[in-house]
Amino acid sequence: MDEVLLRSLTPGVLGILVRRGADFAAAEDAVQEALIEAVRVWPEDPPRDAKGWLVTVAWRRFLDATRADAARRRREDLVEEEPGPGSVPAVDDTLQLYFLCAHPSLTPASAVALTLRAVGGLTTRQIAAAYLVPEATMAQRISRAKRTVSGVRFERPGEVATVLRVLYLVFNEGYSGDVDLAAEAIRLTRRLAAAIDHPEVAGLLALMLLHHARRAARTAPDGSLVPLVSQDRKRWDTAVIAEGVDILQVALARDRLGEFQAQAAIAALHADAPTAGETDWVQIVEWYDELARLTDSPVVRLNRAVAVGEADGPRAGLAALAALDAALPRYTAVAAYLHERDGDLATAARLYSEAAHQAANLAERDHLTRQAARLNSG
Repeated sequence: MDEVLLRSLTPGVLGILVRRGADFAAAEDAVQEALIEAVRVWPEDPPRDAKGWLVTVAWRRFLDATRADAARRRREDLVEEEPGPGSVPAVDDTLQLYFLCAHPSLTPASAVALTLRAVGGLTTRQIAAAYLVPEATMAQRISRAKRTVSGVRFERPGEVATVLRVLYLVFNEGYSGDVDLAAEAIRLTRRLAAAIDHPEVAGLLALMLLHHARRAARTAPDGSLVPLVSQDRKRWDTAVIAEGVDILQVALARDRLGEFQAQAAIAALHADAPTAGETDWVQIVEWYDELARLTDSPVVRLNRAVAVGEADGPRAGLAALAALDAALPRYTAVAAYLHERDGDLATAARLYSEAAHQAANLAERDHLTRQAARLNSG
């Protein structure tokens, strides 16, 4: 693969897409996906006209992204505000698409990736970040999934577990990412809960509601992030919290614990604390232990290290953190927080600065930069 050739062709391809009517940011994303595809395909099947190949593939990627974004916006137009409790229609075309994309011929990971790209409207970069894999790896996974289902008749719907995973990732992107999909994910999960009697569906709905109830307090008027410990709890939606807790209690009573119920239990403990200082961190650590047993997720263990630091002191939290891979997203930010709690302000300031450079979005980067500046000025 001639990387010099690819770099030399990129500006020209980008210019052609812009002249055809693509806005610059969308054109950049499309060209990036075309370059990733070139890295995958060219070693075995080099094109006769490299620039023409890149233009064709990039333009197709741009059109796919435009159609997906238009479909997402049409769905968002249906949701003017957070869906309220109560009866919901039994049929939903979007939810049916989620089940069809979660086809049995696909692995769960491929089905989730395909659904997020084709129905959820997320970019390949966003999906790769959610899965902690390189963008090129995710692009290949999505391409393989498309090829797998290209000749398949969609007569058998996918598994509920796969659809729940998709809805969870869509909600997370809407809650903390660049695209507002949280209300849409809640709407679809409500419909799924009305149609299917499943404790993990209820657990996911409870989790979404408990997080969404705190949304108004998560940002300051200037758009900056407000950490949980500093949030104005009077701005939390107590009615939504009560609904989420009720749904969770019914699900837990069935004694079929799953990861979404465990996550919802942690969120409920945060929501139940009148102040940050009254949070039951010991019980939260116990729930993280359950969640780690269910998922064996490194991200869960990272969050558990924070909880251990609150329950047993920052040095215990740092000891738990030391057992994890330092390449994990937000590892450095967690290390900075725990070092600050332990009184090592110089190390904390340095780590906050490093974490800011690693941040996935502008709001998070600004928050970490302010943390570093606060300690350095002090």
